[in-house]
Amino acid sequence: MSVFDALHSGKPYSTVDETLVREQALCLEKLCDYNATRPLQAEKRAELLKEMFAEIGENCYIEPPLHANWAGKFVHFGKNVYANFNLTLVDDTHIYVGDSTMIGPNVTIATAGHPILPVLREKVYQFNLPVRIGKNCWIGAGAIILPGITIGDNTVVGAGSVVTKDLPANVVAVGNPCRILREIGERDKVYYYLNLKIDPSDL
Repeated sequence: MSVFDALHSGKPYSTVDETLVREQALCLEKLCDYNATRPLQAEKRAELLKEMFAEIGENCYIEPPLHANWAGKFVHFGKNVYANFNLTLVDDTHIYVGDSTMIGPNVTIATAGHPILPVLREKVYQFNLPVRIGKNCWIGAGAIILPGITIGDNTVVGAGSVVTKDLPANVVAVGNPCRILREIGERDKVYYYLNLKIDPSDL
């Protein structure tokens, strides 16, 4: 198995490989270009994202700076995805984000981990597990999503949460470790935040 196959195998592999390092550096060159763009260079940003990402849908917006191990090479965004400042994608294998999902500032989505056994870490071993985030989710500021996690459609992850287990669709989940607080329900059709009511004309 080649080191590039190992990236997506879920099995531990050594990251000490000159070809791997070179390929990654070439990707990061484009990421540097993206982060150097100016606010009015929307077209250039869109073009770079198409080059960098495995897939990116229409009307996606990622606020620089973006941090990504492979500059999005294994990242799949649907349409209308929004990500605020300092999104970190540890994209050593595939990350999938569904349509209309919103990602707050300083969020980390990590596919890579390292073995607990010290002797394997001394050999610079790691493993990668894909992350899947559904449609119309909201990932709050500072949240961390760990390798192998799946989050269902419409789910809200509270700010600062550390997601260590899968989350189903249509729930609000918060905390470290992240736990389901409640289902999205009838009250959410009336109030958008605390006791602040939704204007029916917005629906």
